[in-house]
Amino acid sequence: MRPETLCIHAGYEPGNGGARALPIYQSTTFTFDSTEHVGALFDLTAGDAFYTRLGNPTVDAVEKKIAALEGGVGALCTSSGQAASMLSILNIAQAGDHVVSTAAIYGGTVNLFAVTMKKIGIDVTFVDGDSPLEELQKAIQPNTKAVFGETIANPALNVLDIEKLAQLAHNNGLPLIVDNTFATPILCRPFDFGADIVVHSTTKYMDGHAVQMGGIIVDSGKFDWGASGKFPGLTEPDESYHGLRYTEAFGAAAYITKARVQLMRDMGTCQTPMGAFLLDLGLQTLPLRIRQHSSNALAVAQYLEGKKDIEFINYPGLPSDKYYALTQKYLPEGTAGVISFSIVGGRERAAKFIDSLKLVSLEVHVADIHSCILHPATATHRQLSDQQLIDCGITPGLVRLSIGLENVDDIIEDLEQAFAAIDA
Repeated sequence: MRPETLCIHAGYEPGNGGARALPIYQSTTFTFDSTEHVGALFDLTAGDAFYTRLGNPTVDAVEKKIAALEGGVGALCTSSGQAASMLSILNIAQAGDHVVSTAAIYGGTVNLFAVTMKKIGIDVTFVDGDSPLEELQKAIQPNTKAVFGETIANPALNVLDIEKLAQLAHNNGLPLIVDNTFATPILCRPFDFGADIVVHSTTKYMDGHAVQMGGIIVDSGKFDWGASGKFPGLTEPDESYHGLRYTEAFGAAAYITKARVQLMRDMGTCQTPMGAFLLDLGLQTLPLRIRQHSSNALAVAQYLEGKKDIEFINYPGLPSDKYYALTQKYLPEGTAGVISFSIVGGRERAAKFIDSLKLVSLEVHVADIHSCILHPATATHRQLSDQQLIDCGITPGLVRLSIGLENVDDIIEDLEQAFAAIDA
């Protein structure tokens, strides 16, 4: 099935007389006929749902749908995008290990990697993803366990050269983890270009309506976890499951199974049945929405290019953008709805512009049906140092504008009156 069909049909098929809409299994608990069967569940030799933290039929259907959309062997829903990013690393790294990440990523992920991961003994080196492969290779260490990047960086809107980063990772026996939140699998499928693991904040375009927090990890099933000897957690016995070896027991699905039965078991960052139901509603219209977001944003970006108050604009769908060539390769159907641009005069004039908007709302959010705006340096990236801000492509006057599904002429008219109000 093609993506539009998968968004509606994948993951759940009603039986004769069954509910057309995905049922909400609003239960933490399930019952069984025998202790033998329950024992098999805990030995991981039976696959039924037995506790909603580890598996629920509603959540399972959404996991299957997103895995199908990305072209993976399995997926794990989480409570947020941050949880997905965290578990994706902790599933293969521990104290004493190291990760290489591009610098131009979401500020919350920067904090996760630079502060929290460091506290538990995992070091992260941030690199310029635009650097040549030879330069990036210098960041790899003997204890490196993964390479991480974002398809479209938030908020700098750098486009990741997925094939180059995949080459870097694979040359060193490492997996490439890609945050595909802004692109969604409708605009880009990183597995097609060599990525091994994909994560999303489903809170954004997948949900699309700003109603439910969530995240997901998707496993391509293509990475050979045993080849390098660097991933004993997947290849050596897990004593918490009586010596089970994930690569032997679960083959291509070893990574995502371990994430579920070990990390989700212990950390509990699970999605709820109702949350999964709401996410599924969003997924059903994702192809229509993400293409309209892209179309609206391109029109707004073209309008902004001609404004005297703009220092620069980042939108990879513009032919003038430095990432336009990569966009044609990785994102030919559109580059989603987020634009960042820097207003002449820095923080004060940027704040005046934002405060003058009427239709576009000031929100600590991005990527849903409503147009919204934010000043990253004083909000989502407030904890970053000046150098980290520069590394992320953030100037004092930079604003992040998320274009919604309103009539694009109404959006442009609101921006126009706000520009007029800056010096009024």
